[in-house]
Amino acid sequence: MTTYIGTSDFRHDQDDCTGILLVNLGTTAAPTRDAVRRYLAEFLWDPRVIEIARPLWWLILHGVILRLRPSKVARAYQSIWTDKGSPLLAISERLSVALQQRLSQQVSHRIEVALAMRYGQPSIEAVLQTLRERGMRRLLVVPMYPQYSATTTATVFDEVTRVLQGWRWVPELRFIQHYHDHPRYIAALADSVRAHWREQTPSEKLLMSFHGIPKRYFLAGDPYFCECQKTARLLADELGLTADQWQLTFQSRVGREEWLKPYTDKTLAAWGKQKLPSVDVICPGFSVDCLETLEEIEQQNRELFQARGGGAYSYIPALNDSPGQLDVLAELVDMHLQGWEGHAGGSVESRQETQRRAQALGAEH
Repeated sequence: MTTYIGTSDFRHDQDDCTGILLVNLGTTAAPTRDAVRRYLAEFLWDPRVIEIARPLWWLILHGVILRLRPSKVARAYQSIWTDKGSPLLAISERLSVALQQRLSQQVSHRIEVALAMRYGQPSIEAVLQTLRERGMRRLLVVPMYPQYSATTTATVFDEVTRVLQGWRWVPELRFIQHYHDHPRYIAALADSVRAHWREQTPSEKLLMSFHGIPKRYFLAGDPYFCECQKTARLLADELGLTADQWQLTFQSRVGREEWLKPYTDKTLAAWGKQKLPSVDVICPGFSVDCLETLEEIEQQNRELFQARGGGAYSYIPALNDSPGQLDVLAELVDMHLQGWEGHAGGSVESRQETQRRAQALGAEH
């Protein structure tokens, strides 16, 4: 039997609002072995992320990975940690505040923007409860992954719906699946590259590095590979690049099985051996800079490329909380709110009248 939680927050005098839930992947709470271990235990146990039979994977995860990997990952986090904590969380929080300010100016009904992490804190469950207490009756979920994958976007859907299964009054729900080819997104990426090139001469190659997934996920029907290809092609077209001026690769592979190719590290190592004079690297699949961009791309792969004989190496930051990123999210939200605007809340007088009538029928609020 299902137990429905938190049923006492309904009030007849409360104005409705639309909740905008921004969701990013997540981050460890501290750059320590224990904190990383807790984070990895949650992240790597998700069956969408690791598609291996649970009993076997439990043995591998707890018997090997969580014993060996946390110390290494903690050291990587230490190299990018700031006085405000994790870059991913700090930047995402600034972006959430900026989006709240933008939307409050451009829509007529009450909007509440909130940030959650799929793994770690702030959790989706806790943030949804906060939105609920603020009178949320409509919910737009915005996974901050431009390209759809079951390993990322779908996990957000899983967790949101898991939480809502315990609610008596479920909000109207909309979910942004992807925006890999949205014109505003492509334009924002191109503008960030051009801004970088205004500060320094464009390199011989522009490398577009996306997070990888196992090849068998793609063969099973995950559209991620195709969406990355389209993003890269549209960005190259927007920048007017010829085929020999850019390359798409995939990073962050782990384990021994084959992942999506070509691999970022092997490509950069090969270019280094070829004495490539310069390379610019951008990671269009990451909306906000994180461990995989700041440590793996900007540090590890720079060292790899130059140790093999490569020349100048430059990382172009993610869109982060830039005006371009804000434009992308504001336009996406505006597009997906169509049909809801004008139906939220009501005047103070109408709420007072609703409360009066409800109390006459015996309601407490």
